[in-house]
Amino acid sequence: MKITEVKSYSELEAGISSLERSFLLLYKGGTEQSECALGRIKELADEEEHSVFIANVNNVRDIHSKLQVTNAPSLVVFSGGEVVNVIKGCQTESAYGSILSGRAIGTVPSGDSKKTRRVTVYTTPICSWCTTLKTYLNENNVSYREVNVAADTAAATAMVSKSGQQGVPQTEINGQMIVGFDKNRINQLLEIH
Repeated sequence: MKITEVKSYSELEAGISSLERSFLLLYKGGTEQSECALGRIKELADEEEHSVFIANVNNVRDIHSKLQVTNAPSLVVFSGGEVVNVIKGCQTESAYGSILSGRAIGTVPSGDSKKTRRVTVYTTPICSWCTTLKTYLNENNVSYREVNVAADTAAATAMVSKSGQQGVPQTEINGQMIVGFDKNRINQLLEIH
């Protein structure tokens, strides 16, 4: 795997423009979660063949705003130069390995074909069940988009209109809402056995 540090959005754009699949790790140097994510990505450097770009948000000011990514660390997944997923926080080495190899980018095997799974997890920073849910999804190599409803009132309103509930965590899987950490329902919808 080739790791390239980028210093601006235009440098990133030039780097990903000719690649079918690429990744960007946005991290904040000096923070525990970011150092964890950066260390794990670097450990995988010899195992994967894809390009990974890294950008320290302490030094780069335009990338995260252009991509509308507000958390660091976040691994941004690109396909054909377009953002297809954002994985927030420090993941396990096996989860990063799955993401980089393409095994967990929104797909779950089913028979001979792959079904696309759109998974959104609605959380708040102080919610312990949210952490439990995200850990469970990571352990099962399920790619998801995390939405912090404490910081995004429009997302909180949308979540409540979909489920009728204000509590978190809530998980939306292909348009179906699950309130709380309902492991059986999550397993059923994601075909986790």
